[in-house]
Amino acid sequence: MTTRSRRIQLRDNLDRTREAIAAACADAGRPADSVRLIAVTKTFPAADAAALVELGQADLGENRDQEAAPKAAELAAAGLEPVWHFVGQLQRNKARSVAAYADWVHSVDRAPLANALGNAALAHGRNLNALIQVSLDGDTARGGVPVTGLEALAEAVTAAPALTLKGVMAVAPLGWDPAKAFALLTECSATAQRVDPGATEVSAGMSGDYRAAVLAGATMVRLGRNVLGEREPMA
Repeated sequence: MTTRSRRIQLRDNLDRTREAIAAACADAGRPADSVRLIAVTKTFPAADAAALVELGQADLGENRDQEAAPKAAELAAAGLEPVWHFVGQLQRNKARSVAAYADWVHSVDRAPLANALGNAALAHGRNLNALIQVSLDGDTARGGVPVTGLEALAEAVTAAPALTLKGVMAVAPLGWDPAKAFALLTECSATAQRVDPGATEVSAGMSGDYRAAVLAGATMVRLGRNVLGEREPMA
């Protein structure tokens, strides 16, 4: 369980973050409910994730299966059912585990992974919402398919069992102006929609650049520090 002071801190952080997103939407001439907040709970305890759900935050994000799977199980055991978003790089050997709890996977970046996730979701009797991660600068070491490979991968995702192509995701490349990065991602979104007109989601923007992402048309922002505070240094 979280302490009373921690719960108050999370509530206040959550309120401030939602207000900031609403302000960014207003600046962009968009309704506040056009952007979904994904609260990224990585490295924070399941108690914090549970408190956020109890405070009305439906969407939670994680980037490592070894942390996410037990956290999801703990919340489920407590009767809490957030919408889980897997937002990190993913190896095929983790597909079966991730498909058991994730509702969204933001990091589909190659056809074999799409097939593995689809087959795993089918085996679990579930359907996964898939976002294609795009490497905007072509450096795939950080995950993502090059822009030139997006259309072919979109077709592979639509062909995979138990996967629904919902849109695209990207991280602004190091050294890039976020506005330039997210403008390119908007073009990528149009490419995905040529394959599936329903693939309208754009997952973009983290703590340092989410305002630029909202201005460029992001429908999801992935924020951790804003909601949960500073993370402890990783060992």
